[in-house]
Amino acid sequence: MDEKQRIEQLRQQLHEHNHRYYVLNQPLISDQEFDFLMHELQELEARHPECADPNSPTQRVGSDLNQEFKQVAHRYPMLSLANTYNEQEVAEWFASVSKLLAGEPFEVCCEMKYDGLSISLTYERGRLVQAVTRGDGVHGDDVTANVKTIRSIPLVLNADKAIKPIPDNFEIRGEILMPWAVFRRLNEEREEAGEQLFANPRNAASGTLKSQKSELVASRQLDAYLYYLLGEQVPEDGHYENLQVARSWGFKISEGMRKVTTLEGIFDFIHYWDQARKDLPVATDGIVLKVNSQRQQRALGFTAKSPRWAIAYKFKAERARTRLNEVTYQVGRTGAVTPVANMEPVLLAGTTVKRATLNNEDFIRSFDLHIGDFVFVEKGGEIIPKIVGVDVENRPEGAEPVRFITHCPECGAQLVRYEGEAAYYCPNDTGCPPQIKGRIEHFIARKAMNIESLGPETVDDYFRRGLVHNVADLYDIRVDQINGDGSREKSAQKVVRGIRDTVNVPFERVVFALGIRFIGETSAKLLARHFKTMDALAHASLDDLQQVEGIGEVMAKSIVAFFHNEENRRIVERLRAEGVQMALSEEQLHGVSDALAGKSIVISGVFTHHSRDEYKALIEQHGGKNVGSISGKTSFILAGENMGPSKLQKAEKLGVPIVGEEEFLAMLESPTSSSQSPTSDKPVPLLQEGLGEGINSPTSKSSSPIQLSLFDD
Repeated sequence: MDEKQRIEQLRQQLHEHNHRYYVLNQPLISDQEFDFLMHELQELEARHPECADPNSPTQRVGSDLNQEFKQVAHRYPMLSLANTYNEQEVAEWFASVSKLLAGEPFEVCCEMKYDGLSISLTYERGRLVQAVTRGDGVHGDDVTANVKTIRSIPLVLNADKAIKPIPDNFEIRGEILMPWAVFRRLNEEREEAGEQLFANPRNAASGTLKSQKSELVASRQLDAYLYYLLGEQVPEDGHYENLQVARSWGFKISEGMRKVTTLEGIFDFIHYWDQARKDLPVATDGIVLKVNSQRQQRALGFTAKSPRWAIAYKFKAERARTRLNEVTYQVGRTGAVTPVANMEPVLLAGTTVKRATLNNEDFIRSFDLHIGDFVFVEKGGEIIPKIVGVDVENRPEGAEPVRFITHCPECGAQLVRYEGEAAYYCPNDTGCPPQIKGRIEHFIARKAMNIESLGPETVDDYFRRGLVHNVADLYDIRVDQINGDGSREKSAQKVVRGIRDTVNVPFERVVFALGIRFIGETSAKLLARHFKTMDALAHASLDDLQQVEGIGEVMAKSIVAFFHNEENRRIVERLRAEGVQMALSEEQLHGVSDALAGKSIVISGVFTHHSRDEYKALIEQHGGKNVGSISGKTSFILAGENMGPSKLQKAEKLGVPIVGEEEFLAMLESPTSSSQSPTSDKPVPLLQEGLGEGINSPTSKSSSPIQLSLFDD
């Protein structure tokens, strides 16, 4: 056997061992033997680059190269299910299905509702070619490189074990999750390192999958369960049967599925899993019920928002009673002070709970909390602990009421509560350690100065070593200061270079990066485009600031206070001296106009000339406002191909004009002619082909048997 043949043999063996270990939980070889085979394959592939294969098992480790996710239009929209929290509504749904099917017998497939990140996987000729997140249901992020690192998702399907032929092209949908064991271990590691903990496995999985480095994704050991098969050549009419076929192709399909024909069978399934789910290795939050036959699904159809043939039953949150021992206080980046309940440890929904957020002073007063109270705790969404009540009748005699602190627990400054705000704040933003570190972490973030070579752990290290006390200190860091014992010179150079590269960051992101309290990404853009220079913004009065659309009194006062602080002014001047941009560029100034002033615009569809993000930037650059949903106040919809059918329907109902890509660009070129809102009887370029596509005709083949299989669990 030559080396190229050995490469193919090793790939087949490793794919099989991956499947047995991560999907079937039936390993045939030890981890050491697996690593030995993997190492052999890596060496052979290195000697034969002409044999490179993006779906080789060696690609599971991911890459440390940064990547940008591109938006992809879903072939079939990923819709949501109607939710219910009581059995009566399940019974009403069952009766409704029976009535709509005119008494025809039907089966219901009962399955677990996994609490993770929805994903759509496309396979061609048995190989994974694309993985897309749910996004807004019409478009999602292409995360293929990251998904390839998830061991339970097959890169190449096993045709030899298939009980039905694998279609040339199909889509399968499911949920990406972080197992409980991985989540707990990850949070333990973060706690030891002094890092912020992940709130729950769902958020941890979502944040991991959106990482710019697939190497990090590989290290997080995500898992995946698949729950719906779509395509023009799906092998069976039955949903349950299709998933059993998909299992034979190599997919991880839940064992907790059952077909029933009666309401009693549904309730038996719900009652069993309401308890048994606590022993599952991943988070669940309910049960999904689907009419099994796709023929009957098509007959039942859809309501405006969800399929009639499916419903999700959500489990009630588990409740426990425990004792409140103490209330402590945490200070965030913006100075917001959050009270935390420290309780006697109690087992709740499979985990031990001893802390819960109390939100703010008003929340504490609403429960009349006393130290020593017995409190009732639930997990919101089965994940986040929260206090939902107090056992007042058993309050200990002499218990002291919880009194919110008056001074910052970190720096001792007297707390303030701004008008209209529920939280108390520490005003010492330049001298309070959590705020200092938080502002630096905010400054380096991707949407701010985007210094990828730095992270929260590094910032904390630099702060403890006295290298940084504010964001301007970053620019004074030298390679020799962070090179340690001399073995990290390359990474140290990368850090220094990343900081230097921030001189290219646009002015509007610089405004956001300053971390002015209450000023988010969108308001920073509005301020930058209105005032155009940092000096103009710094000298703006309260009245000047409130002339900017979207800037209210509280935000205006915060901006004035920021620039009245001598330390903040000194930091800004140091940033200016380092070359950080303090004004809009000539190119930006040249392109600014009021062509869209006062207009609220919704973007929908896929475009030819610019990306959606680029069109959002153009709208803001020309005085318009991006909005996410259609209402009577929407000026018009900028629509490309494959505009969402629900948006089209709502636009028609409200009489909101639809503007095509070419017409929109013409409006920007001739601002004087665009002072009037477009009317609905104008031509709509680029839309004729796309508007006919949607829920009822996802492809040109409108009779496709999968046109109703579009929802997202």
